[in-house]
Amino acid sequence: MAVGPIAVVYDKDAASAGEIGAGIRRTGIPVVTVLGNSENVRSMRPLVGEFGPVVSLDAGFGAVVDALRAVGVRAVTTFSERMQHTTALLAERLALPYHSPATVRLLTDKAAQRRCLREAGIPQARSHRLDRAAQWPEAVAVTGLPAVLKPVRGEGSRNTYLVQDPDEGRELAEALLADAETALVLEEFLAGRSERPFGDYVSVECLVQDGEVRVLAVTGKPALLPPFRETGQFWPSHLPAPEVAALGSLAADAVRALGVRSGITHTEIKLTPHGPRIIEVNGRLGGWVGELARRAAGLNLVEVAGRIALGERIHVPTLSFDGVHFQFSTPGPREACTLTRRQGIADVRALEGVTGIVPLVRRGERLSGGVHTALLDIAFGHAPDHAAMLATVEKAAGLLSYTFTTDDGRVRSATAAELRGNDLV
Repeated sequence: MAVGPIAVVYDKDAASAGEIGAGIRRTGIPVVTVLGNSENVRSMRPLVGEFGPVVSLDAGFGAVVDALRAVGVRAVTTFSERMQHTTALLAERLALPYHSPATVRLLTDKAAQRRCLREAGIPQARSHRLDRAAQWPEAVAVTGLPAVLKPVRGEGSRNTYLVQDPDEGRELAEALLADAETALVLEEFLAGRSERPFGDYVSVECLVQDGEVRVLAVTGKPALLPPFRETGQFWPSHLPAPEVAALGSLAADAVRALGVRSGITHTEIKLTPHGPRIIEVNGRLGGWVGELARRAAGLNLVEVAGRIALGERIHVPTLSFDGVHFQFSTPGPREACTLTRRQGIADVRALEGVTGIVPLVRRGERLSGGVHTALLDIAFGHAPDHAAMLATVEKAAGLLSYTFTTDDGRVRSATAAELRGNDLV
């Protein structure tokens, strides 16, 4: 069994720097952080440096490989969607376990993943890849309309649109391909079954060791805000036990089909009138799922991921929950603006059933707007049942309020309930 150190390739995503440092420290193994070369993580170097040595990809890939060899790194992992490819290449160069580069391509390329799952007979949406706008008629012929247009690679619903008009869809594809996107995928729109007041989709959290897939939990979700913005999650889901078991089996089949051999996965599944359909499989910890697991089950998934990377065999008992543990967030406006005022944080903290709330945007910070999921805050809570959870979220959403100034100088104030479109959970 490997004894360390472990290299964590870091960029902002599913787990914070502090969460990663504390979780890996619980393994008793030293940590080396490989810092991504994006602007938003360079400022994190002092913080991640508190947990151990730091090497930066700014120095070049070869230099990072040499630095990791020099300190005797025995394992490598990441909690960042955008760093999976780099992590796979590092693992390959250092002859260490991780997703293979081929598996990472299937996990991060939505078109390739769809094709692989289709060939494996896994229920999912029809889809077609677009490398140029001229392929639009061909794509629509495969998926029909309405359909979902999104980048082949990306997270947080970035540049993800519901398309109902063929001409508008082609114009949108042309605009996206002319801007920052190199390829798109058009997917059949999966109409969900009615789950109100809950969402018509779930995520399934799995642990994989030596190709053996273990379902940890099925995560319930609030209803999405248009077009596909998320506002929270909860354990346990609101679904009956037989359906939870079936969803776990479907997610496990998808994870195996993509060739995942080890690690933690996060699979989103749509609940349709015709049965569950895979939305996507992610080869890393889901966003904020680590916090939910620690609070609801006393399980540190960062530590678990670290131990799996180190080659340890982990036994996790079947999770059970006392009541409902939940997270809820306020989405940012879809119009570009600057946050100028925030009120009600202390009032929400004082609510019965709320265990904490963390602002995610600073006053004076500019928000780019758009269709992606951009959260102003995240609150945590516990309730005896799902009905009590809904009531707590509704109260909290009425207490929080935000004031924004748009780029053209207009001032707008709104409660969290208004920003959530009064679609509370």
